[in-house]
This record gives sequence, C-alpha cells and structure tokens, in this order.
Amino acid sequence: MIRLNRETDYGIGILTLIAREPKGRFNAASLAATRGLPQPVVSKILKHLARRDVLVSYRGAKGGYGLARDPEDISIAEIITVLEGPIALTECIEAGQDACQYGDHCNMSNVWSHINDVVLKSLSAISLAEMTQADNRAELGQTHHLEFTGVRHVREH
Repeated sequence: MIRLNRETDYGIGILTLIAREPKGRFNAASLAATRGLPQPVVSKILKHLARRDVLVSYRGAKGGYGLARDPEDISIAEIITVLEGPIALTECIEAGQDACQYGDHCNMSNVWSHINDVVLKSLSAISLAEMTQADNRAELGQTHHLEFTGVRHVREH
C-alpha cells in the first residue's frame, strides 16, 4: 500500500495553518492546540521543516516559525520529500536496478519509473496554497476535533 507516514500528514496539516497567514509567525504550542496534536510532535516537525528551508525559525519573545517562501512556491512533493525522503514507489526507483535481485532481467523497471514520474509530477503541481484553500473549504462544513491517541486519529462527534 502506498501511504504517507503520520508525520508527513501532520506536517502538511500544520503547514496549511501557517500558509493561511504567510507572513505570520507561529509557535509549536498554538499549532499543536489548533490541530489537536502533541506539542513535542509538532516541535519535531517544525524543526525538521526549518532545517530543510521550508520554514524559517525566529528567536526571541516574538519568535516562532514562518514560511521561508510564498505558499504558491512550496509544492506538496517538496514537503513529502523533506519529511519522508525521495518519492520512490519501488526500491529500483531510488537505488537503481542493482537494488533488485532481478534487476538484470526486470521488464517492469521502466514501467515503475514512468508511474513514479507521473506521481511526482502530479504532487509537484500541487502547491501549499492550493492545499490551504482545500483546508479552508473543509472548515466551512462541519468541523471535527481530532484526538491524538498515539495510534491513529479518532473523530469526536
């Protein structure tokens, strides 16, 4: 199954909050409270995004985190790559045909490479700004608070 890890899912959600006010500064505590996530998890994600130049870290009393670039200039592919590593659907996409014991005789490598390119191109075409608009539309409907259980999200009704 192709699935983003939990940290990436949380990271995209956190970035959509920040992207609503692209020039704003946000701290881990307020973002954690808004998203219903544990603050240590949010802090870890924010630090990672800042180390990879998606966010900027500000020190001092009015410190916090802000976007390093406009939300239109940050793609979902970039965020996924920063939080998870290269987008590679199979081992041979990332490590080459030699990574597979059947590499010399594989007739699927080119097919998977094409599929991977299509997925990467699609994710690269979606900006953080677009995700923020989708997030805003979702909030116009019924809002559900998500409770962090350490295993998965559970919706409260």
